[in-house]
Amino acid sequence: MRLDKFLSNHGVGSRKEVKALLKKKVITVNDLVVTKSDVKVNPEIDTIMVQGEIIHFEPYVYIMLNKPHGVVSSTQDKDKTVIDLIDGLDHYDLHPVGRLDKDTEGLLILTNDGQFSHDVLSPKKHVDKTYFAKIAGVVSYDTIKTFSKGVTLEDGYHTMPGDLSVISVDNNNQMSEINLVIQEGKFHQVKRMFEAVNMKVTYLKRIKMGDLFLDENLKVGEYKKLTQDEINLVRK
Repeated sequence: MRLDKFLSNHGVGSRKEVKALLKKKVITVNDLVVTKSDVKVNPEIDTIMVQGEIIHFEPYVYIMLNKPHGVVSSTQDKDKTVIDLIDGLDHYDLHPVGRLDKDTEGLLILTNDGQFSHDVLSPKKHVDKTYFAKIAGVVSYDTIKTFSKGVTLEDGYHTMPGDLSVISVDNNNQMSEINLVIQEGKFHQVKRMFEAVNMKVTYLKRIKMGDLFLDENLKVGEYKKLTQDEINLVRK
């Protein structure tokens, strides 16, 4: 990896700022002063220092993305993908932890940590995924009760129980706003669960995974690195 790319990815500064530091001769690789930005380094074995401070290599990275409508939760596709929204982290070979439908917004985590993805996605791990949705239909106590026992989808699959709560109901326009907590991630699951009770999801946004809420300061399409405490909230 190029030295300037490694340093910019690890928060030292932009490529331009790194170049300025190199000219000042304050960057060393294995105790040797380096002045060229295109020097190749191996962050896993090389000791890279800036102004006497070691820049530690992060073997794993965890990104919170506020996924926009119209973007595919995939690493490759003919349409724009969530990977296309992440700048400067190509060397981490990121993948989305689960999927959000193309027309679904909200909290999506991207990482290169396969074990983390397995822990979060496996129904046996009981990691909650919380969604906000607008529904064409009146969600009633009977709907809540049905979801609490699991719903049989059109293909015969019976889902795990879902914790459905009503935010508001507009009886005149036959519309509802709800939160739904599930622990699975079947294809179009939230939409199919409501279709099973003759209702339709008109808007869907994931707002929480485990105990980690979508950062309200992240605009649609924006992302940030997760801290260790935030990562632990997901696993919890």
